[in-house]
Amino acid sequence: MRRAVRGYLDHLTVERGLAANTLASYRRDLDRYLGSLAAAGVTDLSAVSAEEIERHLARLRASADGHPPLAVSSAARAASAVRGLHRFALREGDAAGDTAPLALRDRALLEFLYGTGARISEAVGAAVDDVDLDDGVTVLRGKGGRTRLVPIGGYALRALGAYLVRARPGLAAAGRGTPAIFLNARGGPLTRQDAWGILRRAAQRAGLTVDGPRAVSPHTLRHSYATHLLDGGADVRVVQELLGHASVTTTQVYTLVTVERLREVYATAHPRALH
Repeated sequence: MRRAVRGYLDHLTVERGLAANTLASYRRDLDRYLGSLAAAGVTDLSAVSAEEIERHLARLRASADGHPPLAVSSAARAASAVRGLHRFALREGDAAGDTAPLALRDRALLEFLYGTGARISEAVGAAVDDVDLDDGVTVLRGKGGRTRLVPIGGYALRALGAYLVRARPGLAAAGRGTPAIFLNARGGPLTRQDAWGILRRAAQRAGLTVDGPRAVSPHTLRHSYATHLLDGGADVRVVQELLGHASVTTTQVYTLVTVERLREVYATAHPRALH
């Protein structure tokens, strides 16, 4: 439930642009709500009943749990925070498995980023017509107006197919029509900030670092894509084309990682490495 709250607050920050003071109030409201659920022995948002929510809101309007009664406006805000959390958790799949529309979108986006090595701007700028699921390729529009044709990995193809068939039509119905592949809950195209928030929430759920110099970022997936290709024996010139680098010098940064990997393997496996 704590992860769901963190994800919801990230959503409010990135996709809704709520002010810092409002976010701080929502955080306090939701911390109190989770405390109320914990006291009742509830550990899963999907197990929360309407009656439990009503009891919590009623306690806010009365003097209980060591807190004075909330003002009418504060109680209304707390109720809005609780309702918003449950709606978000349902859409994201926290309480409805991994087949909710936004959960399918998020998986498709993350698989697409890693499976093609796309920059985040290229992913959110991609149109439905840019993807050919039959041939397993996509057009990516990079810096300086340059375009390239990139193969899509098998996992990404399956995730994209599931999203395009089972989730995107419903999301698109809420908007005014856009060719973008990846849509937000209102049917509009995802922004770079939206996509970064999706990655951040996924990293938090996986227990990865999301703050500081070693934090997971959208470039982490692109970097991993290039490194894994080179580790697998791909030619650096081919990787240059796939990444859309104008110069091979830029691509060669990734070879430093693979050289370190080779040294590690040599040091641990070669019989004369220690002599």
